[in-house]
Amino acid sequence: MCPKDQCQREFRVLFAKIDRLDDAVRGNGKPGIQTRLDRLELAAATRTRLLWLIAGSVVALAVGALWKLFFGA
Repeated sequence: MCPKDQCQREFRVLFAKIDRLDDAVRGNGKPGIQTRLDRLELAAATRTRLLWLIAGSVVALAVGALWKLFFGA
């Protein structure tokens, strides 16, 4: 077998693998890895904001309860 033929076959295999990787990253009509990662990062940021909002509310409620306990109403 000619080394040129072997190289061409190996290049075809490599190009096919690169095409599959490109499709996975970009999506090719469906959400790809890049889109899915962006959505996960957005969800994590939203979850973090919500956690801080809940934590702030709990602290405000606790301070209000202590204030009422010590200074009564």
